Amino acid sequence: MMTAKTRCEWVGDNELYIQYHDEEWGVPSYDDQHLFEMLILEGAQAGLNWITILKKREGYRKAFNNFDALKISRYTQKKIDKLLQNPDIVRNKLKVNSTVTNAKIFLEIQKEHGSFAEYIWQFVGGKPIKNKWKKLSQVPATTKVSDEMSKALKKRGFKFVGSTICYAYMQAVGMVNDHTLDCACYKKCAK
Repeated sequence: MMTAKTRCEWVGDNELYIQYHDEEWGVPSYDDQHLFEMLILEGAQAGLNWITILKKREGYRKAFNNFDALKISRYTQKKIDKLLQNPDIVRNKLKVNSTVTNAKIFLEIQKEHGSFAEYIWQFVGGKPIKNKWKKLSQVPATTKVSDEMSKALKKRGFKFVGSTICYAYMQAVGMVNDHTLDCACYKKCAK
């Protein structure tokens, strides 16, 4: 485990943030289930702090069948109504409904492209964008690529995929390495 001085400054001293930063954030992921999970969690985070979602992550996994898109795509209104009573997730009707909608579209993309990873990674040419930020204030909230991704996902019918959410998603799944240069994870994620 790294010292606080060798991490990105947004991490702070919260153990959930530390673990997420050190082990997951910025690490390139080509696993469809993980890519789907992060797409749903980033959408759930809209208007909230990421720590709120990290604290509820296990609750999301239990509530949403460990992010099994096929099972989620078959949720009935009765199941959705039950989810809206679950305190272990963000009980926002639009966000819960969007999870079911997004699962259906995710499955369509898998059929069309062989995998969701094949589709989503095309936005960055199949490999991570390696930025070289010296400080957090240099990191953008959106980019031309996140704008394009957002537009393409919305066109397919995805919900909660604005450009800011797409850029946070790109950071989370390692499509972009936004660890600052002084962070020990920068080199790990740049490999």
